[in-house]
Amino acid sequence: MSQPTVSVLIPTYNYARYLPVAIESVLAQDFHDLEVVIVDDCSQDDSAEVIRHYAGLDPRIRFHLNRQNLGLVPNWNFCLGQARGRYVKFLFGDDLFCGPRAVSALVALLESHPSGVLATSARRVIDTDSRPVDLWEHLGKAGLYPGRAIITRCLAENTNLIGEPSAVLFRRQDAARGFSPRYRQCVDLEMWFHLLEGGDLVYSPEPLCCFRVHGRQQTAVNRGLQVGEREGVALLREFCSKPWLDSRKCRRRIFQELYYYRRQSPAIRAQLESPEDLMSRLGRGWYIAHWVRRNIIKAFVTLQHNWQKHIRDRKPVSLRRRHAPPPG
Repeated sequence: MSQPTVSVLIPTYNYARYLPVAIESVLAQDFHDLEVVIVDDCSQDDSAEVIRHYAGLDPRIRFHLNRQNLGLVPNWNFCLGQARGRYVKFLFGDDLFCGPRAVSALVALLESHPSGVLATSARRVIDTDSRPVDLWEHLGKAGLYPGRAIITRCLAENTNLIGEPSAVLFRRQDAARGFSPRYRQCVDLEMWFHLLEGGDLVYSPEPLCCFRVHGRQQTAVNRGLQVGEREGVALLREFCSKPWLDSRKCRRRIFQELYYYRRQSPAIRAQLESPEDLMSRLGRGWYIAHWVRRNIIKAFVTLQHNWQKHIRDRKPVSLRRRHAPPPG
């Protein structure tokens, strides 16, 4: 097989239930110059049988069954190492493409914007039975976004505005470094930042992939362990020292992390990394300004709450009974 234009990479672990839908959504694409690389990370279910079945149906499918469990990030990087296409499109084993033009639309975005290094789209959120439950369209308007400005927004708003690996497409040569093993929850966001330091983001508001939410995915496990919170601070530390970062937009976020740290007990502080680097970035003057602002807002909210309670308490008993909800 000659070198394909796109490598669709499917890392999977114990997703035999979802794999048929995921693979079929790839094979249904109107963009045919692609390869499908499936890497199973030593699943304990029937994933191997499912993968072998589909590999026998389409010569574009290659697969590898890990003999030992590598873990999430090493398996993603192994997938990257197997890719041969000019473009890389991840699709997790429990996700799927929304329609047949998911790959072609993302390829067109990058090819029509030379400065773009990352193409992404809105995502439909689905449940375990593939029923739509939400639509994530954080960026809203279609078009080209300066990469470093997107990094700043993500840090300032403490959220991933770009999307999960199933939502994005990028050039293989730009991702030669691989995903950083220092992260577990924010590993994809850190890679997007790495790419966007050198180029722009291209966005489509059309939902091109479906992101499945269920209790067995790694995100749910990490949430219970508060991995995302810790790694979010680590990302903030790593990028807040960049000379190009718009510190004005990140000041409130930095203050929030400093304030949270100072509110902790000495025992918890001992488990956290000292925030002196964040303080040096923010400056004590701005810390004091944000502290005053926070306390003014808090005092105003408390005053408003007490005034509303005072007004309610002053109402005649008969009037309060008239407006009271009926029993039962």
